[in-house]
Amino acid sequence: MKILSVNCGSSSLKFQMYEMPEEKVLISGVFERIGIEGSFYTIKINGEKIKKEVELKDHKVAFEILIDELKSNQVVKFLDEIKGIGHRVVQGGAYFDKTVVVDEDVIAKIDELSALAPLHNPAAIVGIRAAQEVVPNAVQTVVFDTAFHQTMEEETYLYAVPYEWYTDYKVRRYGAHGTSHKYVALRANEILGRMNTKLITCHIGNGASISAVKDGKCVNTSMGLTPNAGLIMGSRCGDIDATIVPYIMEKTKMSPKEMDTALNKQSGLLGISGVSSDSRDIEEGIHKGNERCLLAQKMYVRRIIDYIAKYYVELEGCDAIIFTAGVGENSASTRREVMDGLKVLGVIADPDSNNVRGKETLITTSDSKIPCYIIPTDEELMIARDTYALV
Repeated sequence: MKILSVNCGSSSLKFQMYEMPEEKVLISGVFERIGIEGSFYTIKINGEKIKKEVELKDHKVAFEILIDELKSNQVVKFLDEIKGIGHRVVQGGAYFDKTVVVDEDVIAKIDELSALAPLHNPAAIVGIRAAQEVVPNAVQTVVFDTAFHQTMEEETYLYAVPYEWYTDYKVRRYGAHGTSHKYVALRANEILGRMNTKLITCHIGNGASISAVKDGKCVNTSMGLTPNAGLIMGSRCGDIDATIVPYIMEKTKMSPKEMDTALNKQSGLLGISGVSSDSRDIEEGIHKGNERCLLAQKMYVRRIIDYIAKYYVELEGCDAIIFTAGVGENSASTRREVMDGLKVLGVIADPDSNNVRGKETLITTSDSKIPCYIIPTDEELMIARDTYALV
């Protein structure tokens, strides 16, 4: 059965098609700059990567071209071979704790929650509508980044603000990256050979979050109402004293929109280093002796250590720590610094094993009290699995 995993942004469409249940990737790619001058797309098939420049007026055009590529590359002969299309949606609120089949009520709820994910939810709806129009007979599903975190207890997901903010405005912790945390937690349990585990999963990329996972269920996560909570990220500040916001707004006469931009796009590694939001650029700056890059990295690593330690206590122990996503999978130095900061918990890094990029492997010594693993994430595969199950 052929299943298509789709991740739509406001001006992009990423896709990956699988033969299920074999989980074989048939084709993948991304359409970029949709609705913007200079649009193009790339596809990868049979190990070959092809880039084509083409006018992409909207997401429907992108889907039409995608279908043409599937046919011309003989991935499918007929449209009806595509039995399911799974769409990634960032914010499902408290409405959704699992993947669901799309109907008008589902779309209405995604739209209602757009205020909590203004860049992502509207784009997802555009993608769903385009897919429905171009591939009308496929079962359309939605996989929510927030769903995995819906197992948190009320005392964990609520904020200590007026309770009416929760009942009237849905202010609570929702988390994000749930599909990634779920995937690596499942894979870690396969490696450990059991489900009754206490895991700390670290999705460390330009956006970053850490989750505490007990017996396969999320009990806490670092992101909050929005993705700008918890860890220091590429350009997001993460946890700060809330009173900083009105204080700086009064001092600088910033508008709410300007403050939102500052906290989400001008803070984090970028704000401290003054160089870049990209961890690779920060590492390069450190090698060149840039003190602010070094400071940014120390702060970045310290916050990761803080959350791992917090969740270690909350879980009353830990069976494994997992590193995933762009930095987690590829930055040996960041992983080493984090593990060195966890020596008090008995973590002992293995320098040789840790010196890898993007490879599933154990990166601690045999006498480390907590094993640490790199597990490359695969959100597209999780989307395909859930969609296949529903189809």
